Amino acid sequence: MSGYSNEPAKLHEFAQDAVAKFGYSPDSKISLLNISENATFKVTDSSTGTDTILRIHRPFYHTAQAIQSELDWVQALREVQLVRTPAILPAGSGEQVILAQDATGEERHAVMFEFMPGVEPTEDRLVDDFKTLGAITGRLHDHAKQWERPKNFSRFTWDFETALGPNGHWGSWRDGLAMGPSELEILGRLSDTLSVRLENFGKSKDRFGLVHADMRLANLLVSEKDVTVIDFDDCGFSWFMYDLGSSVSFIEDHPLIPDMTASWVEGYRSVADLSKEEEAELPTFIMFRRLLLVAWVGSHQDTDTGKEMGANFTKVSCELAENYLSKFA
Repeated sequence: MSGYSNEPAKLHEFAQDAVAKFGYSPDSKISLLNISENATFKVTDSSTGTDTILRIHRPFYHTAQAIQSELDWVQALREVQLVRTPAILPAGSGEQVILAQDATGEERHAVMFEFMPGVEPTEDRLVDDFKTLGAITGRLHDHAKQWERPKNFSRFTWDFETALGPNGHWGSWRDGLAMGPSELEILGRLSDTLSVRLENFGKSKDRFGLVHADMRLANLLVSEKDVTVIDFDDCGFSWFMYDLGSSVSFIEDHPLIPDMTASWVEGYRSVADLSKEEEAELPTFIMFRRLLLVAWVGSHQDTDTGKEMGANFTKVSCELAENYLSKFA
């Protein structure tokens, strides 16, 4: 899946070219913050001292139009001041999505954002933070249901086939790590059950629409009482309740998940409607996301997160699947 180079030196070449094209001084300080799917840099303009955030996109994932569509939603959210999101900083040409080149002439898309203060929420406040997260998610969903999208709006769909099918966006879960006959059998039963339940749940407009799709606490910045939502890179069309599933990514086995979920529901209902049927199906969306992450780990074995998750991720996924199936199959 990730058949391209993410060598820091190569990424720095893209960043240097992007910084120049966005109109910043060539001797601006460029610091790599992280490499996940995309590469994120902090840029400090040498002439003004202003900090900005530069995102260099991975190739072969989103088209320029899809990236622009993400930015269109972020801009729309900013205009109504519904949630705090970073401003998008255009190049001198007015373009928000540019092409950056490395020394070989390879091109990748790049976007520049305002630098926002804050830190990722800490684990000792998980239950409280999930109430805040639920309220933010409810506001996002309310906006998505009413917003008139641009005609050429283009984003991924995260439904059963595009997420868990053999040609899913992140590969097949069957290619996950340490996948033997027993694991394939257990996770196969999980996949079948998810398919039936999601089919029955349906894709009516009040249940399926534009979502952030990666609402982890890692994508929130807390600064005193302000909470900023970042990284809409996976936003697309899915079940609204999928956002709760994505919120517990990689920690689905945390002992506080029931309390965190209840807190999220309380926060959500403080700003938006959430039916009893949607609440009852939340464990399905947690497992939908978990099985999708099995595919992600399998196709991203060379990333830091993939290495950290390792074979144990599949083992715990099977335990979670057995527990879920005992109640929902």
